[in-house]
Amino acid sequence: MSLLNRQHSVLPGFGLSFGISVVWLSLIVLLPFTALVLMSTKLGWSAFVATVGAERVIASLKLSFGASAVAALINAVFGFLLAWVLVRYPFPGKRLIDALIDLPFALPTAVAGIALTTLYAPNGWIGQYLAPLGLKVAFTPLGIVIALVFIGLPFVVRTVQPVLEDLEKELEEAATCLGASRGQIFRRVIFPAVLPALITGTTMAFARATGEFGSVIFIAGNIPLVSEIAPLIIISKLDQYDYLGATAVAVVMLGLSFVLLFAINAIQWWASRRHGGGR
Repeated sequence: MSLLNRQHSVLPGFGLSFGISVVWLSLIVLLPFTALVLMSTKLGWSAFVATVGAERVIASLKLSFGASAVAALINAVFGFLLAWVLVRYPFPGKRLIDALIDLPFALPTAVAGIALTTLYAPNGWIGQYLAPLGLKVAFTPLGIVIALVFIGLPFVVRTVQPVLEDLEKELEEAATCLGASRGQIFRRVIFPAVLPALITGTTMAFARATGEFGSVIFIAGNIPLVSEIAPLIIISKLDQYDYLGATAVAVVMLGLSFVLLFAINAIQWWASRRHGGGR
């Protein structure tokens, strides 16, 4: 009777697949993070605070997260515009531009860093025209932002683009028939539907930017307290065999990333729920 009365899951094999997923997630994600945190405890609280509270470490953390946030916001705006143009307007070379968006995914990050440095160095193709104007890009925080914009743009475009393609044109036509202007249609029909995807893409771009190393290391210049990023601090400590110090900085980056991503996901959940309730 117990077998007959057992309630079966709607999804066949859910128990087994769920267990495998949890084990796999633990081995690939949770276990390394746990080991990282446990290793940092060997340093001791006072030494941990002294390590992560050093002036260079604080400056590098501010630069890494600040530049990542600025780059993510820039990508949110221009990534949305680029996705809009690709979906709504036909023009010559559209397929080529659509393919070029994925270039940062396929291009090795070191190659991207060298290419950007070649462009924006004081004697580079673009930098030589900016230098007389007093604009220095390479070897400054501005260069770091440009590199992070380059590697994060595809995340926003590829997240927003499918939503725009699947957006029902009937909703816009109905709003037009009711007398809504183009601005009202965008604010009340299009943007609320795209907002969850836009937040997702922006979050992914921000998460990628915080730990980016290869495309940034060349254009940053690595000047202490000016253009030195947190991943470089970690690499420098590893080169000096300061494994516990590198672990301490990594744990701080992990904690800050988790808090920020949790907050962004909460905003995304709120936006999705509000849009769903509005419908």
